[in-house]
Formats: sequence, structure tokens, C-alpha cells
Amino acid sequence: MLIPEFAHQSGVALTWPHTRSDWRELLADITPVYIEIARAVTATERLLVICYDDAHREAVRHTLATAGVAMGRIRFVCVASNDTWIRDYGPLCTASHDTTILHHFTFDGWDGKYPASLDNAVTVTLHAAGVFGELELRDHSLVLEGGSIDYDGCGSLLTTSRCLTQTGRNPGVDRTEMTQLLRDSLGVEQVLWLDHGEIIGDDTDGHIDMLARFCSKDTIAFSGCDRPDDPHYTPLGAMAAQLETFTNTARQPYRLVPLPLPQPCYDADNRRLPASYANFLILNDTVLMPAYNDPADTTATRALAECFPTRDIIPIDCRPLIRQGGSLHCATMQLPAGVLVNTDG
Repeated sequence: MLIPEFAHQSGVALTWPHTRSDWRELLADITPVYIEIARAVTATERLLVICYDDAHREAVRHTLATAGVAMGRIRFVCVASNDTWIRDYGPLCTASHDTTILHHFTFDGWDGKYPASLDNAVTVTLHAAGVFGELELRDHSLVLEGGSIDYDGCGSLLTTSRCLTQTGRNPGVDRTEMTQLLRDSLGVEQVLWLDHGEIIGDDTDGHIDMLARFCSKDTIAFSGCDRPDDPHYTPLGAMAAQLETFTNTARQPYRLVPLPLPQPCYDADNRRLPASYANFLILNDTVLMPAYNDPADTTATRALAECFPTRDIIPIDCRPLIRQGGSLHCATMQLPAGVLVNTDG
């Protein structure tokens, strides 16, 4: 079965921004965000930092050491990448009879929107280099991004029909066939298909990690909008109504916790950016929450504290991240217990 994000972790992976990525003109703005993510992760667990090459690795190592980040909890490895959104090309993990299995699904740059050949090879290269020890890696031709699915740990996978069945990612594969493919590859029992909801500026075709997330086996936090004049109001209202109809494999409804939307954020060309509090990252002892220097940051922190009573909520200013269309969860990938080995690279 797929291992949920809230299960115990051995660490978190980051692909560090570099000059060959779309961050090349924004490195001065984005680097502090990655430093704060690294600082927050290494306060409680280990961090895998993926660098483009040796020179990049030494520069990143110096940056983190100078910032006072806990270097003893960081493993550096060099693997070339197109960009930094490791959520969508990092390994997905299942557990079978106490054995963890890694899965590499095909990554095509969000239905061919961006170059992705290097990103698509990252997980395979990391595995070949021994970063994940002796764990088995299964390769899948199915196009599937980590940000497009979420799992409750008890058989139910949450996703959106728009992303998985209404794009060119897997031509000719309808909802029934996709449901079976997800069952077969990830060991889930049922797929909960969201047919509504969007975050403006998200160019992933409706990734679930911008919309609705499992906080535990019985709780879903979701993006809500209480401003009738906001274009999110109707689609997110329809999404909330559909979430109310979902039940787990025991036919019990989920506890639903709404998260606010911050006030609109725009880029220099007046395009709305995808600011969502649902794009949080669950760690062993904390939850990293994207923040946007908005009064709603406080409301979102309180809502997530209700969802995670045993974890501290740590806000990270993600305004620079959303300038490239993603946020905190998109930029990270948790690695379950037993996945990240200890040797530095």
C-alpha cells in the first residue's frame, strides 16, 4: 500500500535551485526560501539536497553552512535536473509485508508544458547511486506526478479527474482504467475523484496538493473561499460540497477542515499566482506551512494546528516560490522510514 505523508519519515528531499533552471533570474529571491526549508527540516530530521553538479554542490554547501543550518543532518548528491519541483518526479513509496518499495512513474513536464528529460531521470539516478540503499525500484510507463495524489493510509487515494483523465498525460486512459492502474501500482482500494476546484495560476491541471490534503486517516484540510467576488468562490464551493460526499473504505465520512485563501498575489505582469495553504509539508514532528505575508496566515496556522494537534506548525514565506507556479509541498518530497541511507555523497 502507498505510504501516507504523515507516516514516519527518514528525511526529505530538495532539488536546489540552479542557473540552468527557471530560477536562474530569481536565485537571489528563491535561495532564502530554500535555506529556511532546509533549516526547518533539519531541526527534526534528515535532508537530501540534490545539486546539479560538483560546483553547485560546493556552493550550496557553503550557503547552508554560512546560514547556520545543521550540516550533520544533510546529505548532498549531484544529479542534473531541469527544475526543482521534486514532488512531481521524486519516488513514491509503498509498503508490502514490512518491505518498502520505491516507484518511479514517468514525468513529462506536466503534459509537455516544460522540458523534463533530466527530471524524469532523477529518481532512477539516485537509486543507481545507492541513495536509497538496496530498496527495490519499480519503473512505470504511466505518467503520474506526486502532487496529483494524496493518500489516507487506509485504502483511499484522493485525486482530481481534470489532471489524471482530462489531459494528454495518458492518452486513451479513462477514469475506470486509471482507477485500476492506481490500484495495481500503489495498492490502494478506492480512488476518490474530485471533479471540481481550481487554484488560479496552478499550471499542473489541478494538482490535489493545492486543493485538498489528508492530515490523518480521517481528516481532510481543503482550500476554501468565503469571498463571493473572488473567482475561486464557485469552484471551491463545489469542491467542498463534493468532499462532503466522500467516505473512507469503512464508509465513514471524513472530518473536513477549511483553509482560507490569502488575498490575491500577482506577478509583474498582473497574473494571479497560485497561493494555497493546502500546499503544506508534513514532517515527523512539525508541519511546514506556506505563508504569504497575509492576515490569513494566522487563520491557516490555527486551522492546521487543529488538524495536527501533536505537531508544531512552522510558517515559511513562499511568496518567491509561487512566482514559478508552485509552493512548499511542490518543492519537497518526504522519504518514508528506511528510504534515505546515511552515507554522504
